[in-house]
Amino acid sequence: MEVEVIIVSELGRLEIARAAAARKRGKKLRACLRKRNSQLAYGFDYGSDFCIVEPPVSNEYDVTIYARLGLYCYNFQKGTNFKFVRWEKYNTEFTSYFDHYITLAARDPSCNSFFSFQTVFSAAGCSTQDTYLVKTWRVLACRPTCGKPVNEYWDREKEIDPFYTGLMPKWLSDEALATDNKKYYVVQESELHENEWLHVFMEMAFLQANPELEAASPLEIIKVVVETKEDYITEACEKLHAENAIFYISYKCTGFPGDHIAITWKSGFVGDHKAIIRKTMDGIPGHMSLEIASERR
Repeated sequence: MEVEVIIVSELGRLEIARAAAARKRGKKLRACLRKRNSQLAYGFDYGSDFCIVEPPVSNEYDVTIYARLGLYCYNFQKGTNFKFVRWEKYNTEFTSYFDHYITLAARDPSCNSFFSFQTVFSAAGCSTQDTYLVKTWRVLACRPTCGKPVNEYWDREKEIDPFYTGLMPKWLSDEALATDNKKYYVVQESELHENEWLHVFMEMAFLQANPELEAASPLEIIKVVVETKEDYITEACEKLHAENAIFYISYKCTGFPGDHIAITWKSGFVGDHKAIIRKTMDGIPGHMSLEIASERR
């Protein structure tokens, strides 16, 4: 029996030694992973159920619009004028929402330099109101590429003025516009050309109404009216650049995109359209919400 005990004891010590060596190797491996991932960002470079999509893909138009909206949010908050070049990769995460972690190439026209940029664009719910389909989209991060974690939680609704929450407003009538010109601002023709992000807003509204789109359609803005709770301070055009604002956009589609087989049957695709877009910010850098009411067809 003593011999057997000795044998078991030797085997036990051997297993302990093996386990200790395995833990040591595991600790070293985790340290290496942490060091490696310290240069990466969760969602963009690694994550749960991580699956990178890179171009070319059959449908990349929606990702392009999402990336451009993320870049707009950064430009708006930082006062920069970075330009979208192309998206380079993205990953999707399914939480309570549907999040796109997008890495794109951007350009700084002030020095003509190119750099990598990251944004998180989230589909955060939908509803129907009257004749409109209302969807909520959120930018939850926008920054030059880095390995820092992002704050992708939108939980500061109470920080937003109640004027910009609740049900979406109805379409603005000409009578309302005429009777309260301090509350509204009609965007001038020159400003439509100077602020290309208004065209991105329009494209996002049209894409929402036609989610099967795989390429840009020929769209033209007819009129944009901006509404804010606050009266302007010095110039009415200040409303165009308010943190929280409601945009009434009239536009038209003049034709079909290059690959239009799936949508030629849609009634009313070509013609006049309108959308209501409510933009809000919750005070966290890199965050922006867009609630878009587009026509149901």
